[in-house]
Amino acid sequence: MKKFLIIFLILIFSTTAYANNRLDGFNKWLFENGYSEYVKKVESAVCKTEPKYSNLWYYNKCDQPKYENNLKIKFYDSWLPEETERPNFGTLLFELYKYTYSPYRDKPMADVYEAKPSSKPYKFKSNLQEDNYIDKQLNKTGLISYLRFEDGKITIDKFTPEDRFGKFINKDTKLRSMSVGKTMVSYVAGHAICGGYIDSINSRLNDWPLIENTLYYDQKLINLLNMSAGDQEYVYSSDFLLDNKFTSGTDDNAEDISQYITYFKNSKKATLRFNYSAFATQLIFNYVLFKTGDDFEKILEKTFNKKAKIKDSVIFWKVKNSSKERGNANIMFYATRYDYLRIAKAMLDDWQNDTCVGKYLKIIWENRVDKENDKREREGKGDRIQYRFASGYAGQFQTHYKGINKKRPVMGMHGRGGQHIVIDFERSRIVVTNAIYENFNFPKIVYQPIKKGS
Repeated sequence: MKKFLIIFLILIFSTTAYANNRLDGFNKWLFENGYSEYVKKVESAVCKTEPKYSNLWYYNKCDQPKYENNLKIKFYDSWLPEETERPNFGTLLFELYKYTYSPYRDKPMADVYEAKPSSKPYKFKSNLQEDNYIDKQLNKTGLISYLRFEDGKITIDKFTPEDRFGKFINKDTKLRSMSVGKTMVSYVAGHAICGGYIDSINSRLNDWPLIENTLYYDQKLINLLNMSAGDQEYVYSSDFLLDNKFTSGTDDNAEDISQYITYFKNSKKATLRFNYSAFATQLIFNYVLFKTGDDFEKILEKTFNKKAKIKDSVIFWKVKNSSKERGNANIMFYATRYDYLRIAKAMLDDWQNDTCVGKYLKIIWENRVDKENDKREREGKGDRIQYRFASGYAGQFQTHYKGINKKRPVMGMHGRGGQHIVIDFERSRIVVTNAIYENFNFPKIVYQPIKKGS
């Protein structure tokens, strides 16, 4: 009983410390950006009376301003649980800050891999339609951005209103990808293959010293792309199963591949079956980093600047205090809402024009796997949203959307919190959503427009 009490108290204190640490930054951000209706600066009696810069003034930390907000925020030690909560405005705003401003703002550009804007960014044509239902979703849920693209034009372009979250972000804000970044890594890998740095999706990873004497050695790249590498005893989703430690795909304080791979020394692969894992994508990205070497940034530029013709820069995180040789590329990706659409359109163009990267997309589509063999999903322990409509997986894309013919190439990207990009390659349809929390009507505003069109 005593042991359980100690564990409980540790969890309480750690959650409180996490909340206080994050809250200090959040309150400062509110104050410095002029959101005075939500926050105020507070000063202790000592700080008011003591001479400025005196020993007692410093002792009471008067040089460190304190703030208080009037928002009702519910804190979580990691993610806001999917589908089980009804977060209020304050909680959603805190999540928006945490995943949009805090991690990115605190990273100097030396800690990111960046693809710079195109000198001639792609200009969208539009034939805009009104949709009152999407307006209601933006006003009542965690949805912050919605874009629908059909037959070469944007048909719906909706953004969170000023009196919701529109005062905190704008259409040029870089938004966090969450697991949509996994698919961005696959797209970069396709460009590395087409650039001659990697032979094919069937290339074995034998030439990468970092993974020697692990279950990943001598495996084909496609096994990692399909998250079917026989690593289900070691990793699942964003966790290392041996110690429940977050992987670098989701953690701002991540380690590099050389550190994480120690978990796998002397490991043997199990049966090759689908096992959703952020670590698999980390390996893919850092294998591309290893194979391209000094040309890695050139591949990013070719993918996003030259191919997608982005208007603003896009970034991937780097692992702090590491190096390329140690595998420091992180899959967390940031882009503006329109640049997410530009990238999706580039994928669509690649497919329809049968470019080299288009052939890569078609090859991973042909080599797709079934997700229903995932034991954890059958037991209800998996990420339910990503499985609800897509029962297949193709090289970091969701596939086999239920109710759509399995032979029809509809491929999607899903990220926690409601990040979706779904592409119908045959019928030229794209839907892009960015959100803080996935409590909006996915079937009606994402799935149905892809399935049936406007």
